Amino acid sequence: ADQLFATLDPTLRRLDLENVGAVVLVDTVGFIAHLPHKLVAAFKATLEETLNADLLLHVIDAATEQREDNIQQVHDVLEEIGAQQIPQLQVYNKLDLLEQSPRIDRNADGVPERVWLSAATGAGAELLLQAIAELVGKDMLNEVVDIGPAQGGLRAALYRLGAVESEHYGEDGVAHLSVRLPRADWNR
Repeated sequence: ADQLFATLDPTLRRLDLENVGAVVLVDTVGFIAHLPHKLVAAFKATLEETLNADLLLHVIDAATEQREDNIQQVHDVLEEIGAQQIPQLQVYNKLDLLEQSPRIDRNADGVPERVWLSAATGAGAELLLQAIAELVGKDMLNEVVDIGPAQGGLRAALYRLGAVESEHYGEDGVAHLSVRLPRADWNR
């Protein structure tokens, strides 16, 4: 909702991204300037959830005159909680109020930095999913894993992660699994 404190508790949703797999999106409380100290302290635990994120989606009201001030306020809060180093994608919303087309802005290396869209009309939503997939998927590994009959636990773990793309068995009973998973899961 377009009102203060519309989101008081984090909301989690699973999203399946093409070429990436399942990700979890978390909608946290908004960052509001000049909140009383007691309210900041109350929300601090919720905001610190951002420290566990692989990617932050910074949703920005593209149509407001205070846009740059609001962006700076979010950066200040991220710095205060120690989350300024987490990769971030700026999502400029309310494009329906401006005379612009949905788009992805990229840096000199072709990496998505900003997505312009309208949540109200859905215009540009596919670009947001594309940008998220690019940013999260860059740390995905494709590997072939050979698992012997005694390593059923590892095979089951890879299936639980949804990492197995295909599997076939050799004459020696060894399972050859083609897997795709985040580097952190691979390292674990």
